[in-house]
Amino acid sequence: MNDVLLAVGTRKGLFLGRRRVGGWELDGPHFNAQAVYSIGIDTRRPAPRLLVGADSAHWGPSVFHSDDLGATWTEPAKPAVKFPKDTGASLERVWQLHPAGPVAPDVVYAGTEPAALFRSEDAGETFELVRPLWEHPTRSQWVPGGGGEAVHTVITDQRDADSVTVAVSTAGVFRSRDGGASWTPSNQGVSAVFLPDPHPEFGQCVHKIAQDAGNPDRLYLQNHWGVYRSDDAGAHWTDIGEGLPSDFGFTVTAHPHRADVAYVFPINADADRVPAGRRCRVYRTDDAGSSWEPLAAGLPDGDHYGTVLRDAMCTDGADPAGVYFGNRNGELYASADDGDSWQQLASHLPDVLCVRAAVLG
Repeated sequence: MNDVLLAVGTRKGLFLGRRRVGGWELDGPHFNAQAVYSIGIDTRRPAPRLLVGADSAHWGPSVFHSDDLGATWTEPAKPAVKFPKDTGASLERVWQLHPAGPVAPDVVYAGTEPAALFRSEDAGETFELVRPLWEHPTRSQWVPGGGGEAVHTVITDQRDADSVTVAVSTAGVFRSRDGGASWTPSNQGVSAVFLPDPHPEFGQCVHKIAQDAGNPDRLYLQNHWGVYRSDDAGAHWTDIGEGLPSDFGFTVTAHPHRADVAYVFPINADADRVPAGRRCRVYRTDDAGSSWEPLAAGLPDGDHYGTVLRDAMCTDGADPAGVYFGNRNGELYASADDGDSWQQLASHLPDVLCVRAAVLG
């Protein structure tokens, strides 16, 4: 059994779990009483680095890192993520911390609210604003969604360090193929049912994007109404929501090794944000969205009201894969067999905001 690190960000701190031969151990909270909106686990280094975007009601948001699996934490003397004065903006929170991959071994991206992308070249200790996205000509027309206006998803191409895709709430998907020097809206085929023109160039309310394990050009997208797939790195999107009890939801994640396998957690509706049919069910596709099956073994059977947020489901890199999710009820669930069966790891946690996992060693 793999040694797995599980990091759970909640409204009132960070909880860390370890899976060893004897089972799971969970400790915390770290950053007591701080809201943890983002977690990155950087396994590119000799010792894994944990990156945490925590938000203190008194001191404000900051980015911390640990090189000893959470035994100690370091906060930079100066804010790691800070808007330049000429922008007239101030950081509300860090929504995403994304280690770029082996082609850019010290690069970490941070997605923030207000909607901006920051880039670090020292493994997440200092960041600089990616100005071409901040200054994009469409920016004046971006409108905040219910959760604010934020860059909440960052995807990098493991083959090309200059290829970056981001999702902005509620501006949609933007792609760069030149290391962030220029950005193109990439929303063709994604509907915006809440706008007069349901198919605009930008303005879609994208909730989350995940990258296929077998084909880096294949992406899965959970929209504010609609589940989509792209086979050309986001240039065009196709609806794959048929077979789901609802195509509204927040999260989508892909299997770490198996091509064409992805997971979603359907929600009843934007006006009724509880699990679809009031049943706690993860849905998996094994054929890139041509069909979906509910995964229920070990999950609650009765009426259930625990909403899973956009970053609150993940996989761990093991084979078979560990799949994890937490919800706004403070429940945490884990599967060690690709989602076929589940166990509850914790209950009565604070509101779960994000979940990340990685195999150690």
